[in-house]
Amino acid sequence: METMITFDFQPDTVILGGGEYPTHTIPLHLLQSAPRVLCCDGAAEAYIMRGNIPWRIVGDGDSMTPEVRMKYADRIRIFSEQETNDQTKNVIYARDHGFKRIAIVGATGRREDHTIGNISLLTEYYKMGLDVRIYTDHGMFVICNGSTDFAVRPGTQISIFNWKAHHFTSKGLRYPLYDFDALWMGTLNEAVDDVVTINADGVYIVFVNYYIDF
Repeated sequence: METMITFDFQPDTVILGGGEYPTHTIPLHLLQSAPRVLCCDGAAEAYIMRGNIPWRIVGDGDSMTPEVRMKYADRIRIFSEQETNDQTKNVIYARDHGFKRIAIVGATGRREDHTIGNISLLTEYYKMGLDVRIYTDHGMFVICNGSTDFAVRPGTQISIFNWKAHHFTSKGLRYPLYDFDALWMGTLNEAVDDVVTINADGVYIVFVNYYIDF
């Protein structure tokens, strides 16, 4: 994964989840400019209704309308096992077809339990050797390991979620990091420089809010 994180991510695949359909310009741009869009089966109808055609529709098949199932049968890939959710089925499908830079939109909203689960799955995708980021209507979730720089503007809101990492240090944050062990303890921080550096031994997830003027 890149050590300098920016919003200008160039994925080779975008996955549309079954949460709330994005309205912010950044996730919408990702959908519009993607080389290919995979839809979780419950998200396909919303994507198609907006005049788009998904590259593939992947899932367990329980959320598709009969109309989508019939019209786009050649693009549907059904995986009925229930050990993974539809988001992960799409990530695995992308990986198995050689795509490793993935942006996920529509992963949040509607169900808070699904939101937490979808975000936490970034750790599993990292173990697969993939660069996966989740874009919401408010910001970006990205998984990090070791030292990571973020190109931001002063005043940008940043939250850090520890995933068993330790030896935290930072530069460019209003509140210096320390070895916190509860998820909430690294939230609600703020950039005071145009580059924020986070160091840690291990894996952590960072949420970066979009700039106010976007």
